[in-house]
Amino acid sequence: MTGPLVPFREIVLKVHSRCDLACDHCYIYEHADQSWRTRPKAISDEAMTRTAQRLAEHATTHALPSVSVILHGGEPLLAGPARLRRVCEELTAALDGVADLDLRIHTNGLQLSPRYLDLFAEFGVRVGISLDGDRAANDRHRRFADGRSSHPLVLKAVELLRQDRYRPLDLGLLCTIDVANDPVTVYDALAALDPPRIDFLLPHATWEEPPPRPDGSPTAYADWLLAVFDRWDAQGRPMPVRLFDSVLSTLTGGPSLTESLGLAPTDLVVVETDGTLEQVDSLKSAYEGAAATGFDVFTHTLDEVAAHPGVRSRQLGLAGVSEECRRCPVVRSCGGGLYTHRYRPGPGAAPGGFDNPSVYCADLTALIGGIEARTRAETVSPALGHPAELVDAQHELTRSMLAELHAALDGRGGGPWQEAWELANAVERCSDGLDAVFAHPYTRTWLAEAIAAARDGRPDAPGLAHQARRYVAAAVLRGGLDTPVRVHHRDGVLVLPTLGALRLGPPGADGEAEVRLAEKGFVVRTGTAELRVVRADETTGPWRPVRRLGRDGAPDLALDDIDPYRDTFDAPAHPGLGRGEAADWSGRLAAAWSLLRDAVPDQAAQAAVTLTTLTPLGPPAPTRRRTRAGRPAYGYGALGVPVAGEPGDLAPVLLRGFRRATLRALTEVTDLYALDGAWHRPAPWQERTVPLSELLAGAHERVGLAAYDRRYRDHALRALDTLQDAAELTVGGKSLLTTLHAEADRV
Repeated sequence: MTGPLVPFREIVLKVHSRCDLACDHCYIYEHADQSWRTRPKAISDEAMTRTAQRLAEHATTHALPSVSVILHGGEPLLAGPARLRRVCEELTAALDGVADLDLRIHTNGLQLSPRYLDLFAEFGVRVGISLDGDRAANDRHRRFADGRSSHPLVLKAVELLRQDRYRPLDLGLLCTIDVANDPVTVYDALAALDPPRIDFLLPHATWEEPPPRPDGSPTAYADWLLAVFDRWDAQGRPMPVRLFDSVLSTLTGGPSLTESLGLAPTDLVVVETDGTLEQVDSLKSAYEGAAATGFDVFTHTLDEVAAHPGVRSRQLGLAGVSEECRRCPVVRSCGGGLYTHRYRPGPGAAPGGFDNPSVYCADLTALIGGIEARTRAETVSPALGHPAELVDAQHELTRSMLAELHAALDGRGGGPWQEAWELANAVERCSDGLDAVFAHPYTRTWLAEAIAAARDGRPDAPGLAHQARRYVAAAVLRGGLDTPVRVHHRDGVLVLPTLGALRLGPPGADGEAEVRLAEKGFVVRTGTAELRVVRADETTGPWRPVRRLGRDGAPDLALDDIDPYRDTFDAPAHPGLGRGEAADWSGRLAAAWSLLRDAVPDQAAQAAVTLTTLTPLGPPAPTRRRTRAGRPAYGYGALGVPVAGEPGDLAPVLLRGFRRATLRALTEVTDLYALDGAWHRPAPWQERTVPLSELLAGAHERVGLAAYDRRYRDHALRALDTLQDAAELTVGGKSLLTTLHAEADRV
């Protein structure tokens, strides 16, 4: 088995092996493995001490910041307060200074009393209680051996745990599903107790002993859970429900939140009352000895258990599920289901195995699909369907970065930065000039560099304040505010982002100046001179404006060859176009845009709404990386376009750049695919497999280009077919894929 060893972060510690209930669905006493009969009732002092030592040793070896220990049984409260105190003391002492200790206990609640809860409060032991719903539902399985109901005593324990002094210990309720019970009645009974969390558990079953299906429905458990989901969702999701939260998380690209779903590697080991080290407890439902490792805390380290083939088989992610599951589009959410539920015995005397789909496969597929269908509208970002929403989301991202920079400086910017910050807030209150400046794509580049410097503890506080004031000065002028702004110029040039550059002195000269709005323009005063710019959009003397395209039907885009943060593309940014060069390039761009408007009118119209800036590029540098070394990417709205090339050459460059920029912008504001794992698929345009992110980017680009040049169509369609069943795609990614299919159909 390949891959690094996954350390254990959770231990289930069996402190007592017997129980005071006779639940007929209990996997420990009623299923295939009966090893409990040969084990001591309570954990011994020696086993307790060695377990604590092994855990501390393991945490030290792997530098674990925290570990969880779940006190379990049987019924763990039968161990008694004195023994439970000893367990807590041993674990706390062993982990002190090594790792944070998260102690929990799972109980049926029958023995719970203030004496136990005071002990748990002392050691921070959080308490989860098993309850299967209302009295009728709970008593279907959770009865005493003589048939008496356990429900009143469990409710008493829950009420005790809800007292203010014990409320911080409340971990929530665990409910094992029985489809014979009414799902809404069960949920309402649990919700009425105001638990901090509910865990709904599928009853343990295998292909040899499948779960009961009274009406014969292959999706009975999904139908039951979806009825609960609808009730929970209609009530505003008043508490976390781990099963639902896990599905919602994986559908949007996040991690699984439960062992029973998802592809996350297992990091749990069980210690029995005799010190035996075993795999996950639920395996006892498969066959006698299924959970055994042959190891114990007295003679083996936890690393030895972590290397056991049975443990390793549950740490392989996608490679650890059956071939049928690997082809399934919901495998990332489902993960093949709980490992135990995959067990199928072999023919005759042949050994069985777990290389199968879950016995709940149809249920899990229906559950995940049902939750996805119910939540698609709320989970799909508006940016995926509306270009203006994408622009707004990008603007909000840039503005959040300004706040992030202010927080990262944490006072280290000093007075100059604070003055610039307060001035920016004042400008924002009076006009929309700051919005215009922060919508500029290269403002994002400056902010990203400044945040990185602040986080690394190397902020150039005066430099940041100077840069911020130049942005504020540009915002003041754009907003039409009569507010003087002191700015710093470098190398004899004052750059006002989005507006232009003013020569104030010879190269190498740095200094201060004041920028102020004036009639028909603005005035810049230095200590020795005053320069008046009458029209900010015209070249006059030392003033060089950011030029605009906006001719011959082309959109009104900035042609920015001035901004100091524009050098972020594959090829180097052009150092600056002369007036004739700019006019010639502008004319060829307008002609290229005309070609796009005729060939791909929908895309040309969307680009006109979302693009803001074109930056001229020089010849590609042979050793240049995809973005300039050390420079973060720019914000949405900018394209780098070569100066060289005829309109027919520039048109596909513009279209390709627009498609790439749009997808990159989408990935910045919404999750289109899960980022975990390294699943590769064949790309039809090259002879190797690629990550899904690269395949999706290639498909997105080629679908757009196919509308302009049909030679891209075959590769685009083949890539879309490959993506169709990609389990890594989120709900948003699937929505984008639907849009791409519709685009391709129109070609």
